[in-house]
Amino acid sequence: MLNNYYKKQLKPFARDNRNSSTRGEIRLWCEILKASKTGYQFLRQRPILNYIADFLCKELKLIIEVDGISHDSKTHQDIKRDEDLRAIGFTVLRFSDREIFGELDSVERKILAWIKEHTKHEES
Repeated sequence: MLNNYYKKQLKPFARDNRNSSTRGEIRLWCEILKASKTGYQFLRQRPILNYIADFLCKELKLIIEVDGISHDSKTHQDIKRDEDLRAIGFTVLRFSDREIFGELDSVERKILAWIKEHTKHEES
């Protein structure tokens, strides 16, 4: 069903985003998500609906977004995006560059806690 939301026409933009990732995205990918510390596969810069998710785990229906330093609060576009993604069953976790560079352990704990809580409910 996830493939119904994949937007092939956004693939070139997603590739460009992967090739020009922010420092925060690179750090999160290399130190937590790519390293398989989560136990789940995450995809980078994945087109979904009319958006490109920074990181997406199909199995968990989890999207992780990294907001840059100039992006201190949620914009109207972020709120709409999160609502649209929730409407198709995804959870969106957002972290700022400040959190990734200053509190990476906390970011990792939050992601792992969400995964543990989510998978615990599925097993019940």
